[in-house]
Amino acid sequence: MYSTQQPAATVMIEFNSSSDTSCDNPATTPANAKVAHITTSRISPWLSHVAYFLGGHFLLPLFFGDIRVTGQENLPNTGPIILAPTHRARWDPLLLAYATGRCATGRDLRFMVTITECQGLQGWFVRRLGGFSVDPQQPSITTLRHSVELLEHGETLVIYPEGGIFRDGKVHPLKPGIARLALSTEFSHPGLGIKIIPVSINYSQQLPAWGTDVSIHIGHPIEVADYTRGALKHNAKRLTTDLTMALQKLSHHESKVSCRAFAEMPNS
Repeated sequence: MYSTQQPAATVMIEFNSSSDTSCDNPATTPANAKVAHITTSRISPWLSHVAYFLGGHFLLPLFFGDIRVTGQENLPNTGPIILAPTHRARWDPLLLAYATGRCATGRDLRFMVTITECQGLQGWFVRRLGGFSVDPQQPSITTLRHSVELLEHGETLVIYPEGGIFRDGKVHPLKPGIARLALSTEFSHPGLGIKIIPVSINYSQQLPAWGTDVSIHIGHPIEVADYTRGALKHNAKRLTTDLTMALQKLSHHESKVSCRAFAEMPNS
């Protein structure tokens, strides 16, 4: 087994401020703060319908072997959610939408992606399928605000907490941004009820090729409100630790895939 980190299509905001004050509450950041670029995202009903149909009935079933999913009962049908999946391949976003998106819950996913993924024709599709961009070197205030707004409106936000693609099957140190974003939003909107759901994605081959089997395990929701008492910095570390443990547990589960019973998704 080996580890290869590649630039990820989706990335995690990492706050670098030593004081933590500048990003404690993205929702109340001054309007005249400098931003890197305009962040927008929306769901095109017709394009989303076509993408889910073609992906779920043709592309994924024809390319992969068995696609097995467990834990779909842990996905809420309403309320703000942050999906926190492991990142193993470029196929992850499509498989995550297949296992947790419209066909499973009736909900569309909002992916945080890099600026380069939102350029040209590809960017046109990404933005109309719910994706929005972030500069991993200089996360903008606009990106933070947009993330907060999505959670305020009860959307499903996808953030890869490892921040990059790792093919060794291990859970790598998580970036702190996912916990800080969730906690600052929940603190600013008491009772919002944000849930972070760990998701482990595993392939039978390190570099997915035709016929590769896939297993996706969806863990139990982590209630962000349980971490809102006390200092944000301390709670963010505690939440990050618990999310790490949850992902490690799910990954251990996947290592015994041949001994477990999965709820297999239909390939037709």
